[in-house]
Amino acid sequence: MTQKTEIKESALPTLVLASGNAGKIREFQAMFAPLGVRVAGQKEYGVSSCDEPYGTFIENCLAKARHAARETGLPAMADDSGLCVDALGGAPGVFSARFAGEDGDDAANNRLLIEKMAGKTDRRAHYTCVLAAVRSAEDPEPLIAEGFWQGEIAESPAGTGGFGYDPYFYLPGEKRTAAELSQEEKNAQSHRGEALRRMAKLLEERWGWKA
Repeated sequence: MTQKTEIKESALPTLVLASGNAGKIREFQAMFAPLGVRVAGQKEYGVSSCDEPYGTFIENCLAKARHAARETGLPAMADDSGLCVDALGGAPGVFSARFAGEDGDDAANNRLLIEKMAGKTDRRAHYTCVLAAVRSAEDPEPLIAEGFWQGEIAESPAGTGGFGYDPYFYLPGEKRTAAELSQEEKNAQSHRGEALRRMAKLLEERWGWKA
């Protein structure tokens, strides 16, 4: 039985996801399953961490995708995503995962966000997601897909789902935060869901990958 499972998985097109975030990997796997693509986290292949020195989402995710492809010899995809708050000049932006420092976590990042939003009347914010996929480390034609999710910063958290800033990311149309949505609801409207749908279309049109 184990041997059959391994053969089945190896027969599928594989994209190495340049991320160690378990929540992110689950979302990507769910979104790409209908396309017949196996998404594997980079830890499965022992890929080393990659620096993210750039000030834009697209530069960082392309660097991560090329790094994962170089270390595995497989097609790779990376995302760089984050929360951009209007009243904070777009911060935390590319520093969303380490807003409170390299040793920070979701709780610390959210505390700092709320501290900085104290007294702000403009609560507008959006999530941004940029995806980059390459067939090899030197691929001259990377696939790029973007997604955006508009919302506001709530004054207090709500919900236990999602991760990152989701408990504070309020959706006026839903009258709920992102953390109060089911995984299916989130995939249908989130920045990552939008970017993934666009990427799936590109993979089919440009690389010929389809279920």
